[in-house]
Amino acid sequence: MDTRFLAIDDVVDTPPVAVVIDVMRAYTVAAWAFARGAEKVVLAASLDECLALKAANPGWVALKDGPPAPGFDAVNSPALLQTVDLAGRTVVQKTTAGTVGALAVKDAELVLCASFVVAEATTRLLRERAAGGSVTFVVTGEDGKAEEDLSCAQYIARRVAEPDADAAEFLRRAADSDAAGELANGVREGAHPDDVALCLELDRFAFAMVAKMEGTLMVLRPQVVPELA
Repeated sequence: MDTRFLAIDDVVDTPPVAVVIDVMRAYTVAAWAFARGAEKVVLAASLDECLALKAANPGWVALKDGPPAPGFDAVNSPALLQTVDLAGRTVVQKTTAGTVGALAVKDAELVLCASFVVAEATTRLLRERAAGGSVTFVVTGEDGKAEEDLSCAQYIARRVAEPDADAAEFLRRAADSDAAGELANGVREGAHPDDVALCLELDRFAFAMVAKMEGTLMVLRPQVVPELA
């Protein structure tokens, strides 16, 4: 598998396969939304679009980065999401980096959104559908320099090539990242003390997350990997 690791702004062409990484916290939150019964996650381009979609679709759950705000039902925290009823519902998510990264590669043949909690499922889907091909990892945080996102991307890429590759060093790098420090120290609003641990929980879920255009919307859905379920 031929791999490249790009920041969002460095994506200038449409890759055949893209893996969009946001560990802390967009694609850990999305995974937890599916685990709590959400049917799908719509990736919004703006906060205004997020609220407009909710207004047009009663029952949809609007989710954003930062502190709670009028019109929004949830914030981008895996721990705080545990109190939100999502069974059978649609989540509309807008975050600073994760959703932006997915929309940047919306025309790719295959778009996977990932974090450590779905790393192995993502790896197996890549082996099945992208073996021998070209894969672009979109490292969404800090203009492509976020250590938690880069380490997760590199771990998944390594794991595709080396099924016995160990995650310990990659998880350590993520735990030592600026994002982890900010979350642990309460610097980021709309966070919970348990968020870092939840974001570093390796292979918590037995599904990958596939995003594709459905009409005019970029929609994320879970895809169970049977051998992991």
